[in-house]
Amino acid sequence: MTPALFWAVAKVVIVFSAVMLLASVWTWVERRGAAMIQDRIGPNRAALFGKIRILGLAQLLADGIKFFFKEDLVPTDANKKLFWLAPFLAFVPALMGFAIIPFGKDFVSGGVTYHLSVLDPGNGMGMLYPLAIGGMAVYGVLVAAWSSNNKWSILGGMRASAAMVSYEIGMSLAVVSLFMTTGGYDPSEIIRAQAGTVFKVLPNWNIFHQPLGFIVFFTCMFAETNRLPFDFAEGESEIVAGFNTEYGSMKFSLLALAEYSHLMTASALMATLYFGGWQVPFVADPPVLLSIVCFVAKLLFFAWVFVWIRWTLPRFRYDQLMHLGWKVMLPLSMANLVFHAWRMSQGH
Repeated sequence: MTPALFWAVAKVVIVFSAVMLLASVWTWVERRGAAMIQDRIGPNRAALFGKIRILGLAQLLADGIKFFFKEDLVPTDANKKLFWLAPFLAFVPALMGFAIIPFGKDFVSGGVTYHLSVLDPGNGMGMLYPLAIGGMAVYGVLVAAWSSNNKWSILGGMRASAAMVSYEIGMSLAVVSLFMTTGGYDPSEIIRAQAGTVFKVLPNWNIFHQPLGFIVFFTCMFAETNRLPFDFAEGESEIVAGFNTEYGSMKFSLLALAEYSHLMTASALMATLYFGGWQVPFVADPPVLLSIVCFVAKLLFFAWVFVWIRWTLPRFRYDQLMHLGWKVMLPLSMANLVFHAWRMSQGH
């Protein structure tokens, strides 16, 4: 095996394993965070060997064992092939979206440059890749809903797919505004454009150049990931568990893992596009390890914001969700695009 092939395989294994591990651990973080916000204890009873509780982390192992040994039922009238395929259609795009994101500074060893992203820079896809892959996630939701042959699943799938498609337009226009001001559409180029400072006071991050674009992108990400206050794929008082009502055992856990993998990818995208990616504030040339730590810290911050907002804000009505997407987010993203196009025409 050549060094280049070994490095490519190592990146795939390390990055995707790390994303799946973070997604799994974040289910525990969400439950502990919800308990903290609601002033209760949260999961803390599960223990290794009956003694070692470690803040309830053993709950992850207990949940995994429970899902693994639960009976795997398939509804009688379901389309069995698509019913089995749907969790993978939801999970794979959630994981693949991370492939384009640089998680640290490139380094040189033995005269060879090593890139810290699964897909090397300059591949011709750039930010079009995660946008396209993210758009494929809707197929997992629709297939899971339709193949279940359940009216609640169908309604939940229709709601989720409508929300994802509606908010993708505003989100994409916000990203196009970044392409214009940073002069590139590759994540590595966008990160390099955010080096330095603004008047030696603030980091040269896109959040300070395009705050409106960030607000639009940030809001759209909640709808894209089906998170509260936009989780209209579910509704205990209306459509039970939505598109995954009929799922149980490991297929249900795979759908849950897909949701949290989407959350991690969304957090990484926000850190990359608007908060400098692996750039360390006020450090011109950070060491490789420091750049990785900085990127992971930004990712975890946004992942926690998702949890924070979920357990703080009330749930919107479905008509309010669609109104916000088409009558607020879309016009704001178009106004942001026109404004920055005008600025560039004026030489700013």
